[in-house]
This record gives sequence, C-alpha cells and structure tokens, in this order.
Amino acid sequence: MTETAGFWLPVVWALLAATAIFLYVCLDGFDLGIGILFLKEKDHDHRNLMVNTVAPVWDGNETWMIFGGAALYGVFPVAYGTILPALYLPILFMLLALILRGVSFEFRFKSESPMSQFFWDSSFCGGSIVAAFMQGVILGTLVQGIKIENNVFVGSSFDWFTPFALFCGLAVVIGYALLGATWLLWRCEGELHDAMRRISFVLGGLMLVTIALVSIWTPMLHTTYMQHWLDMPQLALVAPVPVAVVVLAGALFFGLRNPRSHLLPFIATLGLFFLCFSGLGINVWPYIVPPTITIWQASSPPESQTFLLVGTMFLLPLILSYTAYSYYVFRGKMSAGHHYH
Repeated sequence: MTETAGFWLPVVWALLAATAIFLYVCLDGFDLGIGILFLKEKDHDHRNLMVNTVAPVWDGNETWMIFGGAALYGVFPVAYGTILPALYLPILFMLLALILRGVSFEFRFKSESPMSQFFWDSSFCGGSIVAAFMQGVILGTLVQGIKIENNVFVGSSFDWFTPFALFCGLAVVIGYALLGATWLLWRCEGELHDAMRRISFVLGGLMLVTIALVSIWTPMLHTTYMQHWLDMPQLALVAPVPVAVVVLAGALFFGLRNPRSHLLPFIATLGLFFLCFSGLGINVWPYIVPPTITIWQASSPPESQTFLLVGTMFLLPLILSYTAYSYYVFRGKMSAGHHYH
C-alpha cells in the first residue's frame, strides 16, 4: 500500500502543480499581455479601458503561482532546493517586476499630471515585459537542464543566460502579448478593438514562428527529449501536438479575419498555450529537474503528501470561488456604470 502511494502521490501532485501553473498562465498571461501592449495605445482612455478589463482576476492571478511554489516546496523539496539556487536572479527580477507593475496599476489612477501618468504607465508596461520575459527564461532554463551532483546544484548564478533560455523569454513575451490582444479583441469595441485585431495578426505569426523554433530546438538539448520524439509510446503522445497546433493556428487566423468573431481568437490562443505547455510536459516527463531528478526522487514522504493533499481539497475550491466571485462583482459594477480604479 505504501509503495503504491509512493508512486501515485507524486504523479497526482505533479498534475496539480502543472494545472496551477497553466491556470496562472491563462489568468495572468492576458493580464501581463495587456501590460506589454500598454504603451502602444496613446489614448489615455483606451489605457484605462485596457486595465479595467483585467479587474475581475487582477487580485487572484498570482494565487496560482503561490500555489505552485508551495507545492514545489512541500511536496518536492529536493527539486525546490536545486531549482531555486539555479534561478535566484531570474526569480528575483520577475518578483521585482511583478511588484512594480502592481504598484503602477494602483498609482496610475491617482496621478494627475501627464508626466506622472506617463511614468506609471511606462512602469506598468516595463514591469509586464520583464516579468513575462523572466518567466520564459525560467522555463527555458528548466527545459535545457540544471547542473546537479548528488542532488545539489553545482552550476553558476548565470547558467540561465543562454541562447535557448533567452529565446524562450522572448517567445513568452510574444505569446502573452497575443493573449492580451485577443482578450481585448473579445472584451472591447470600437477603435481599440480594431487596433487589437490588426496587431493580433502580427503577433499570431510571430508566435507560430517561435513555437516552430522551440519545437525544433528542444529535442536537440538532450537525448532523452529526442527519444520522446522518436520512440513509442511517447511518440504516440507527441505526434498529435503539431497537427493540433496547425488546426488551432487556422482557427486563430480565421477568427481574426472574421469581423463578427470576437471570442474565437482568444480561445485559439489559449489552446496554443495548452499545446505548448503539454508538449513541453511530455518532453521532460518524468523529470522535475531535467535531465536527472524525477518526481519520485524529489518527492517528500507519502505521509506529508497525503496531509497536504487533504488541505488542497479545501483550498482549491476556495481559490476558484474567489476568482469567480471577483468576476461576478466586476460585471455587476460595470453594468451599473462604475469603473475600477
């Protein structure tokens, strides 16, 4: 019984952590994307409208990041102890950028002079770009592998500064920008809607290029990844992903070309993110610290995992309810003519 729990509990927790990260990407992705596109809009009223559209999920977005970090710390302590030293600088830059954009989000509404408004708008945009870029760098560093000996990080503080990791950072910035543009395409009308439709064409093409390059680059990093692309049964899981990417890309551009289609581009972009996320997951499975430490080697005792799982059964519904309630209250206030500041 203990051996069975020792096998399945890390699998369950890996899926929970992956789900939390993907929910963060979905919720905070278009949020960060709006910030990335912020300075493109010169009209101050358009900028106010852009930030008002993210008010439903603004307060709860980072909750999913915290949940993923807590799961890593409590359930996979070996991974936590090796990943964190390798990524101190990117994580620090990301957190500082998130703090900056959070402060800017609040103070931009309180500023009165054009100079202060431009400063806080620029800070919101810059913080969004840096946070998104560092998230991509963190992901790229994990995928390319961390230098470990005896479950201890033995690399340098700048091992993340590689072409692959930096390109992943750029890819995430482009992807989040597309997510933000298609979100605004769905939620807005008029000139802002038309502008987002135009820029979505460019961002959509760039995102597909980055997906193709990362897909070609990743299997070359380690022989294990290449085996996942060439050997069964992993090949059966990986093979449908490129086909699905082509289908969703077609849906994205079909929606962008159809003036009456508002929601489809956003859904298609979310689908592309899901395929990229699942494709990377298939590549690195079952390693939590590629290419050496598996989820079972990194996990805490089954008793600890069970205790945390019971708590999670109560916590997750609360987080989901909070997010849904925030969206419900926001819609009620907007329908009554109020605005978030």
